[in-house]
Amino acid sequence: MKYDNITPGIFIDRPNRFIAHVEIDGLIETVHVKNTGRCRELLIPGCEVWLTAPASSGRKTKYDLVAVRKENGVLFNIDSQAPNKVVKEWLDGQGFDRIVPEYTYGNSRVDFFMARGNERYLMEVKGCTLEIAGIGYFPDAPTERGTKHLYELIKAHKAGFHSIAAFVIQMDGVTEVLPHGVTDPAFETAFHEAEKAGVEILMLPCHVEPDSLVILSSPR
Repeated sequence: MKYDNITPGIFIDRPNRFIAHVEIDGLIETVHVKNTGRCRELLIPGCEVWLTAPASSGRKTKYDLVAVRKENGVLFNIDSQAPNKVVKEWLDGQGFDRIVPEYTYGNSRVDFFMARGNERYLMEVKGCTLEIAGIGYFPDAPTERGTKHLYELIKAHKAGFHSIAAFVIQMDGVTEVLPHGVTDPAFETAFHEAEKAGVEILMLPCHVEPDSLVILSSPR
């Protein structure tokens, strides 16, 4: 997945979860943050960030903040829409006969339905932007929706689907994601119940550049 344009900046502050103030070429811009998670360990005053300018109509801000360099030097993509886009690109090369995004199953809209011959698959995609001591964690904020999706995947597995919870790791150097029970104990419980029930937990390590996010060729 590649962005059409990218602009560097310096992060100043984040008044709320939707916007941030960023210095670009000496000017202060109000920008949209494409991630409603906390990102407290990433968005620190003075850090390097990168932005895109989608130029879509009706926007209140010119730029979207999509990437940040952490204090340890590692570059993170924090665009919450990027995981689904990069997974769709990856799935296109996996030999499926049919791929349907935003598939309604039960009381949820699951990110992807796939078919290969008589085999049916359901995949829910989660983006991981929280790293602690070389391990990825999800979520970085409570997510009732994420917990609900795991239980839907359990039901789907029992109904004969290959159920997959895929974690897109939006940083280099991390290959494992664990549930962040400190932030969301309910999600941690659902995660372990899904594992025991036979839901596949798929780790998708990525390479990040300011203008791109790519799933590595040999995901776990």
